[in-house]
Amino acid sequence: MLIAGFPAGAWGTNCYLVAPAAGEECVIIDPGHQAAPGVEEALKKHRLKPTAVVLTHGHIDHVASVVPVCGAHDVPAWIHPDDRYMLSDPEKALGRSIGMPLMGELTVGEPDDVRELTDGAKLDLAGMEFSVAHAPGHTKGSVTFRMPESADVPSVFFSGDLLFAGSVGRTDLPGGSMEDMLGSLARVCLPLDDSTVVLSGHGPQTTIGQERATNPYLRQVAVGQGTDPAPRRGM
Repeated sequence: MLIAGFPAGAWGTNCYLVAPAAGEECVIIDPGHQAAPGVEEALKKHRLKPTAVVLTHGHIDHVASVVPVCGAHDVPAWIHPDDRYMLSDPEKALGRSIGMPLMGELTVGEPDDVRELTDGAKLDLAGMEFSVAHAPGHTKGSVTFRMPESADVPSVFFSGDLLFAGSVGRTDLPGGSMEDMLGSLARVCLPLDDSTVVLSGHGPQTTIGQERATNPYLRQVAVGQGTDPAPRRGM
């Protein structure tokens, strides 16, 4: 498997390109603010052909380049229906204006082909399987994508802004809920094997085992306590 990732834009949001190998079809995950040049560079470097864009949630730092990336390659974008409105109304999702200079750089709106994600769905894209889990908390329509273990690589978990190395996503923006966040951590993250590689929306790679042992939120959920033990991250 080939996974090419890079932090994009003002928020350093991780964008990922996933393919069975170089020279094959790929899936693009979360092309955010100013991600399009990095996407094109990775496509050229690895000789990849996009088949779809999939989105962990609708915040502008994860979707700002969806329209140009989908348009350039004539591919659909997948998003949970609860977050779809953010594609065309990103300021509503933040509860405030994010600033005219920044907004002037963005192409706000939906790409021509938008498809909706559902909890438990299995997407067969570019010859790979992505298991979708609805994981509200950061937003109402947040989802994660998990790829099964194979002979040469462990299971890979694209956590979006649900789970970070050492922390979790913020819950103070419209649609956020700490109660939902803790529930999603318990339902979606805790059952995963310790060897599962976590590729999140911000920050470095980690594993479920590392987070189970050290992440204060995951540890609190594991022992059934619902406190707020540490600062949270993300936009």
